[in-house]
Amino acid sequence: MHITVVLAVGLNSWRLTSQGSELRSAGYIVISASSIRDAIEQFKVGDFDLVVLDYSISAEHKERLISLIRASGSRTPVVCIPNSGYCDSFADGALQDDASALLTGMEEILAKTQRARAVPAILCGDAANGAALR
Repeated sequence: MHITVVLAVGLNSWRLTSQGSELRSAGYIVISASSIRDAIEQFKVGDFDLVVLDYSISAEHKERLISLIRASGSRTPVVCIPNSGYCDSFADGALQDDASALLTGMEEILAKTQRARAVPAILCGDAANGAALR
């Protein structure tokens, strides 16, 4: 049986902890990243089934992170929890903030995705060290 590993990214530590607890209770393994730089580092060394971006992350940083993930060759789905209905156009989908809806949405996204089993290429260092990510 495959255990789903989720990278949860958010700038609000309380929301990140709460969301991680909900997902762990549902049987997911959750790795949390509380900054864009931390998310990049986690993604480099991890093998994730799904990346969840919280609405506490700016649209610019969401786009940058998603672009770096895609540039690595990864097909890992990236979804966002939008604030006021906005979700980055680069994301594979949007999830609602409500715990039940979040889990249902994650299951739907994962069911639709045929995930590549190859380990993603390491993200390029100059992009990861860019000023936009600080």
